[in-house]
Amino acid sequence: CGRFEVTVSTSPPKGAAKDAWAAWNPEFAQYDAVLSNYNGELWPEPIQKAFEKYVADGGAFIVIHAANNSFPQWDEFNKMIGLGGWGGRNQKHGPYLYIKDGKLMRDPGPGPGGSHGPQHEFNVVAHQPEHPIIKGMPASWKHAKDELYDSLRGPAENVEVLAYAHSEKSGKNEPMIMTIAYGKGRVFHTPMGHADYSMQCVGFYATLQRGTEWAITGNVTIPLPAEFPTEETVLPVEP
Repeated sequence: CGRFEVTVSTSPPKGAAKDAWAAWNPEFAQYDAVLSNYNGELWPEPIQKAFEKYVADGGAFIVIHAANNSFPQWDEFNKMIGLGGWGGRNQKHGPYLYIKDGKLMRDPGPGPGGSHGPQHEFNVVAHQPEHPIIKGMPASWKHAKDELYDSLRGPAENVEVLAYAHSEKSGKNEPMIMTIAYGKGRVFHTPMGHADYSMQCVGFYATLQRGTEWAITGNVTIPLPAEFPTEETVLPVEP
C-alpha cells in the first residue's frame, strides 16, 4: 500500500550450529513493527529477552498464521500472542476462547490447543465492528481458501477479538482477528494466511495493512479498498 518499508531478517535454518544462532541478532528497536509468520526452532534466550523488552517498551508485533504455533514453552511470547495452537498446547496453557451469542467465552476445560479441517473459503464476521482495524468492513465477508484454525488456547490476557469465523469442525465461532496489549506494546494477531493463495485476498491485505498501522500508532488511516469481498464472493488481489 506504499506505507511501509520492509527489512527481512531470516533466522538460521533448523539444525544450524550455535555460532550461526549467535550471529543472528536482529536489532528490534530500530523498527516500528516486527511481523512474524515463523514457526521453527526456539530463539536463543538473549533474543527472547530483547524481543520481550521491545514489545513491552511500546513496540508493535504482527502475528500471522504460523507464528500462532511457535514457542509453546516461551511464556512471555504466549502472553504476547494471547492464543496459540499445536506444540503440545492444552488446557495447562490457558483457556479456549470462542464467540457465542455475541459474547466472548473462555473454556478452561481439558483439550488440545490447535486444530483445523480441510482448507476452504470461509466468512469473516465482525464482532467489534467499530474497532478502527475493521471499521467499515462488511458485517460478513468471504475470505480466500485457507486453514480455519480452531480450539486455540493461551494465557488470553488483554485480548480483544475483533472478528471470527464459524468452524464446521469445532462447531464454534473461532477468533480470526485479534489485538493484544503487552506492556506498552500493541499486538495484532490473525491466524489467517496459510498459503500464497490465502493471502492474495483483498480482505486479508486490508486487514494486515490496517492491523499493522494500528499496532504501530494505535490509529488507522489506511482506507479500505473501493472494492471489497462480499458475504458471497471472495475478491482476489489483482496481480
